Parts: sequence; C-alpha cells; structure tokens
Amino acid sequence: MATKSVSNTAKRWGSLYLRTHIPKDPLMQCLAPRLSRFMATEAPMPAPEQFQAYANMDVNASATPLTFRTPPKVPDVLTTIYSFPTMEPLHFVHYPANQLHLPLRRDILHRAIVFEGDATRQGTASTKWRNDVHGSGAKIRPQKGTGRARLGDKKSPMLRGGGVAFGPHPRDFSTKLPKKMYDLAWRTALSYRYRRGELILVEDGVEIEMNEPRWIKQIMEINHWGNADGRSLIVTRGVRENLFQAIAGAGEDGRAKTEDDVDVKDLLELGRIIIERSALDGILRDHSSDLNRTVPTAIYS
Repeated sequence: MATKSVSNTAKRWGSLYLRTHIPKDPLMQCLAPRLSRFMATEAPMPAPEQFQAYANMDVNASATPLTFRTPPKVPDVLTTIYSFPTMEPLHFVHYPANQLHLPLRRDILHRAIVFEGDATRQGTASTKWRNDVHGSGAKIRPQKGTGRARLGDKKSPMLRGGGVAFGPHPRDFSTKLPKKMYDLAWRTALSYRYRRGELILVEDGVEIEMNEPRWIKQIMEINHWGNADGRSLIVTRGVRENLFQAIAGAGEDGRAKTEDDVDVKDLLELGRIIIERSALDGILRDHSSDLNRTVPTAIYS
C-alpha cells in the first residue's frame, strides 16, 4: 500500500511539473497554450451592431430567384396520314417520342387493364341471410326425442327456402390506380402498336357511302384488316352512322368505337388500330398528366 501511495504522489507531482514548466521546444510552446484552453472561449460573441444588421436584412433581396425553364426538346417520330378507305398516303406528321415511342412496360399495362376491368364490375349480386327471409322464427321440431337431426326455424340455411350462408352482397369492386400511371399505360399501348406497324393514322371524317356490312367487308378484305388478319379496331372522333351500322353487322372482322369509348384493353385486343388523327391527338392530350411540361430551376446571379 505504501508503494502504491508513493507512485500516485509521484504522478501528481509530475503532472504539476508539466503544467508549470512548458518544454523549450518551439512547437510545443505554440501548441501547449492552445490545447489547454476551453473550446467555448475561442469564438467571441457578436457585437450589438451585428445583431441590428441581421434584423434589418432584406430576406427577399438575398434569396435566389426561381424561374421555370423549358425541358430539353424530345425527339420526334414520323407517322404517315392516309386517306380512308383507299389508304393513299397524304402527308407526314411528327409526334414526340415520349408519346408514341415509349418502351414496353407489361406491368403497367397489366395494372391498367385490371383497373379498367374492376371498374366495369357491377357488384350488384345479393342474397338473403336467415334474418332477411320472411317467415316464423319458431323451432320446427323438438330438440330431442324424434331421432332426427337438430333444427331451428325454417329459415335455416340447411333447408330449402331458407337463407344463404356466406352469400354475396352488393359491394364495390373498383380499385385505385394513380392517374399518371394510367396515362402512361395509354401511351405505352399506343407506342407498342406504333413500333409494330399496327397503328394506322387516317384523315378525319372516316365514313362510307352505305351502311351495308358488305361494304366494310370489302374494305377490310382489300386492306388485309379482316378476320383472317387478326381483325381491326376503328377509332373515330365522333359517331359515324354508316360506318358504325355497317361494322356492327360485320363484327367478325372488327369493331368501331369513338374516342370516348376506347380504353387500354381495346388498344391491345385486336390486330391493329385504324384511328383518326384528331382522335389520336385527343387521346394523347387527355393522357399526358405524367409529362412534366416545365422544370423549376434556380438562376444564380
């Protein structure tokens, strides 16, 4: 114990000696005073004049101004406009690549088709539970003594005319899908058709002279749009009386729909799409919410 106390005393005296006798090394002479000071005393407090200058500072003048710049130009794709029903080329038009030349996304197309299918389900199937069936609630026969199975009232699901156990009831089958994802699915489907050469643009005002099915059958056969070639979907801006009546009698060769009645499933179901230019422009205009038209950026002076 005496040896331990002596060693502790020597250590204390040695540390005191180091504090009072700074080494003669110039490097140690310049570092020792700095290392021995507390960090909080290094930064002096600002003067009162500086606080007043901060209070009078104009925040809006020092902020970096924001502006909206136009994003880089998207490359265009070339399409041909034909005359209907002769299919004579008329002129060329350009569409942005982010509208008619998107990569194939099967996952987005699947989600869009499921979303449309769920929205079309009525969900009106309804059955009656035993409490909903009209009738008496009295017990049919005694619980014991008859040798037969136990039964309650005549509205039991085990009896004919009784309630339905776990039957369907009215419900909403619709699901949710982000609008931007749904709009991307529209343009992805059109891009898929365009890359395969199955998107045919025709001039506005598609119509035939007579509303007889044989007329539209001849047009489909000459242009190889009929049943033998995978059928076709004709999309118009508005209702065309003769065309719609004729193709209704030739359903084995294709269908005709207006722009408002078409969905993503229709764009992928048949062999090709014959669409008016105004109808295509309307679809692309209504389904472009995911395209960022302007990009906010900061301008530094």
